[in-house]
Amino acid sequence: MPGRRRRAREGPDGWLVVDKPAGITSAAVCNRIRRLADGARTGHGGTLDPMATGVLPVALGEATKTVPFAVDTVKLYRFTVRWGEARDSDDLDGTTTETSPYRPDEAAIRAALPAFTGSIMQVPPRFSAVRVGGRRAYALARAGGEPDLAPRPAEILRLTLEDIPDADHAVFEAETGKGVYVRAVARDLARSLGAVGHVRALRRLRVGPFAADGAKSLDEIARSGQIGPFDANLLPLDSPLVDIPALSVTEGEAATLRNGQALRLYAAADLPRVAEFRNGSTLRVRLDGRPVAVARYQMGTVRAVRVFNPQ
Repeated sequence: MPGRRRRAREGPDGWLVVDKPAGITSAAVCNRIRRLADGARTGHGGTLDPMATGVLPVALGEATKTVPFAVDTVKLYRFTVRWGEARDSDDLDGTTTETSPYRPDEAAIRAALPAFTGSIMQVPPRFSAVRVGGRRAYALARAGGEPDLAPRPAEILRLTLEDIPDADHAVFEAETGKGVYVRAVARDLARSLGAVGHVRALRRLRVGPFAADGAKSLDEIARSGQIGPFDANLLPLDSPLVDIPALSVTEGEAATLRNGQALRLYAAADLPRVAEFRNGSTLRVRLDGRPVAVARYQMGTVRAVRVFNPQ
């Protein structure tokens, strides 16, 4: 008996830049977007804690194949540290574990910041998604355990003091690489100053090419109705790849890559196309401005590592 033909997929492919509100998890935001998009696959470009607000890029459909690239991009945060009070979660949502009357002054704070810039080692917060012995650290902490968290490499490109509204609070901006916990920055900065502290407010202003001034609230997105393939709020599915070298291909070359075959660019006519590529380079492959694949270049050969099949 002949098999039934599969119905063509008709969902959206692209990125939505959500301005996440406080009090909701990143997963819950994705779930709400999924319902608005009639069950389309979703993923996000880096978790925001429930108390945090700001830029949460959400991928739909074929754009989920570019989520790892969004997660790896530079992020910009603005956060407020509350001095004098440590909490078990290192943020406002936790339980107070220690207090101190000491409040660092501006000169001391500024002098401490260089030690938290560049490549550093950072112990993640107890309430984090890091796995310890096969379990999430937050699950162990909620069960009353003390997760044994080892220091991990972290990259902080910039950490600046922006404001001191009063003796109890200081406002900072941090530009970070992958895997940095802002809560841990606040915790460790306070300790280095002989104080204690936690994050009182946290807002993400940017994730790679996705910025707060282009973000939409969940209510705004919902008011637009069902999210379809041509939704006005959708950004191109390869948006996180804007800083990756691009290779334009023909219809035949695109078909070669989509069929899992290597594309060989050895002819003299191809040399201008590949002159800027280095061995091992990651490329974004495009056909007439449309994304075809993420590929790897090696010695004149291009192999797809992610192929896009947009609606």
